[in-house]
Amino acid sequence: MSFDFSPDRWRQVRETYARWWSGELDRPVIPVELSGRDPGRPKPRAPLLTQATCTALDVPADDLIDRIDYELSTRVYLGDAFPRVNLDAFGPGVLAAMLGAKLDNATGQVWFHPPDDTPAAELHFEYDPENVWLRRIEEICAAAARRWQGSVLVGMTDLGGNLDVLAAFRPGEKLLLELYDTPDEVKRLTWQAHAIWHRVYQRINDAMQAASAGYTDWAGIYSDVPCYMLQCDFGYMISPQMFDEFAKPELQATCARLPRAFYHLDGPGQLPHLDSVLTLDHLHGVQWVPGAGNSPCDQWPDVYRKIHAAGKKMQIIDGGFDTLDTLIGQLGSGRGIQHIGIRGTVEEETSIRHRLAQYGIN
Repeated sequence: MSFDFSPDRWRQVRETYARWWSGELDRPVIPVELSGRDPGRPKPRAPLLTQATCTALDVPADDLIDRIDYELSTRVYLGDAFPRVNLDAFGPGVLAAMLGAKLDNATGQVWFHPPDDTPAAELHFEYDPENVWLRRIEEICAAAARRWQGSVLVGMTDLGGNLDVLAAFRPGEKLLLELYDTPDEVKRLTWQAHAIWHRVYQRINDAMQAASAGYTDWAGIYSDVPCYMLQCDFGYMISPQMFDEFAKPELQATCARLPRAFYHLDGPGQLPHLDSVLTLDHLHGVQWVPGAGNSPCDQWPDVYRKIHAAGKKMQIIDGGFDTLDTLIGQLGSGRGIQHIGIRGTVEEETSIRHRLAQYGIN
């Protein structure tokens, strides 16, 4: 390990997030990562773990972790940032592959395809403790625990959520039609996937917690207890009534099982579900993603005001300091806001430290 992040820095991260989760932190949480630091050693020969390389199962997990360690060593962590691994390399919704869908990364990005054209009424999901993708992720997490001994936080892989996993088996309009034709079968599969999701989540956490500084996922929000960014991107294609019937009960059950939960609200087509999402018991916050081609985050004040008024926290996904300034002006407070990791270069360190200081961050 050649990066610089002391136990004292970790203590500061834990204290900051503890105050943020409890609602005692008046400012936003602002993690900043700068690239361009000299890692002090040669680049390892192993490939960097990405969606394009995740199927290279012949590469030892320890070698993958060594390469990730090198990449972490090229960064400087400012503000509320901490060294972490975004374990999204196996694609969005890898639970589908753990249930038997085909993981395809031929394009350099992971997609999931059904193994056949089995209708919902004939589909059955079962937990497979020997699934190749579950075992591979578990191996990587165990190698990370051995290597870093808690000095790096490995994020939960992107398991996917709710109807999205089922949609990998019934793509296109098939699942939409089955919501009408065989609704009870869709609900049966949703609850089967729900039960397996939580078994897999716990198993991967067990591998990571051998030596861990806490919990996070692809969104990069730190928590001292299990936390996850829930989602139902399939909700973009269904009405609020169908969302409440087919998606919300499972989301509610998962929020009740997880100590902390956020919701990934992706695109304007999800906004009709926001009122319903905000009534979920035990949901702690919402990540609003305007989506490509739409106005940036600071152009949606009504969305953030609604989230803020419901007493939920917010993750901002782009825009940096200027967007934070605008949103704080619109909301009247920086309380409860976290900006997903802001990126920069080591050449910008002085100017970025100046911006952080304006928020009282050393």
